[in-house]
Amino acid sequence: MTGDPAAEVLTLGETMALVRASHPGPLMHASEMTLGMGGSESNFAIALRRLGSSVTWVGRIGVDSFGEYIRRELAAEQVDAVIVADSSAPTGLMIKERRTASTQKVWYYRAGSAGSRLSPEDLPLEKIRRARVVHVTGITPALSESAADTVDRAIEVARDAGVIVAFDVNYRASLWSPEVAGVVLRKLAARADIVFASDDEAALVAGPAADATELAHRIAELGPAQVIIKLGARGCVALIDGVEHRTDAIRIDALDTVGAGDGFVAGYISELLVGAKPSARLDTAVRVGAFACLVPGDWEGMPRRSELGLLDVSEPVTR
Repeated sequence: MTGDPAAEVLTLGETMALVRASHPGPLMHASEMTLGMGGSESNFAIALRRLGSSVTWVGRIGVDSFGEYIRRELAAEQVDAVIVADSSAPTGLMIKERRTASTQKVWYYRAGSAGSRLSPEDLPLEKIRRARVVHVTGITPALSESAADTVDRAIEVARDAGVIVAFDVNYRASLWSPEVAGVVLRKLAARADIVFASDDEAALVAGPAADATELAHRIAELGPAQVIIKLGARGCVALIDGVEHRTDAIRIDALDTVGAGDGFVAGYISELLVGAKPSARLDTAVRVGAFACLVPGDWEGMPRRSELGLLDVSEPVTR
């Protein structure tokens, strides 16, 4: 047992440097690029921290300028970062091409990256045991065998300690096939207490169904007590302790939807930690997800708790 205060939530995964074009158009003609960072789990961690919860992020970065940038940004956001600096592999990179004002393509350069070399030995086991929630995604096990083993070990330690396991399916077609992913994701869902998925991802786990509510029931049959199906602009449906819920999305003019799902999950978990009712958890989830869509970047638009009501304000200027 260490003397460090325990974070309420622990998450793990890969964070990459992010380079994006400043203006819409073919990347080959982009004259200005912006540097940032992104990764589902760190997006989630930053969103959760801004909402007032303490959170630990675990990951590997390269011994390079991109890695130092990630370390600095996480520190600035007051995320407790357990970082392994890997001198044998670079920090991963993703590039966003804004082909039109409303569409974009994300290119990943993460094969053999430092983040893909995450291993069970990197896990701070006592921090896991002392957390209230351990959050994992379906991205990390797709990166490498050692990364998959790390997710398995984190879940095992959390379950043995009675810690809630939250699993965001987060399927990435560029990393593995639906056939391979479906088997792994189904097993992870069965070991989780809370599962988050889009309707397409839920079908990958549970098979095709008539609607999102049926998908939630099918996943719940695997074991999790809380299943939340993210439906983007259509809001969400959930099956929480056997009770069905539906929450509408908040109407916005979306600028960049990357990171919205991570914000949604953070909003839900933040309310779970304070004992809020399911309706309040889902309301905050859709609000945080909406905020994430309002600015370019994966996490920059995540709101503080004091800002959640801004989406209801009719006056454009607050004085």
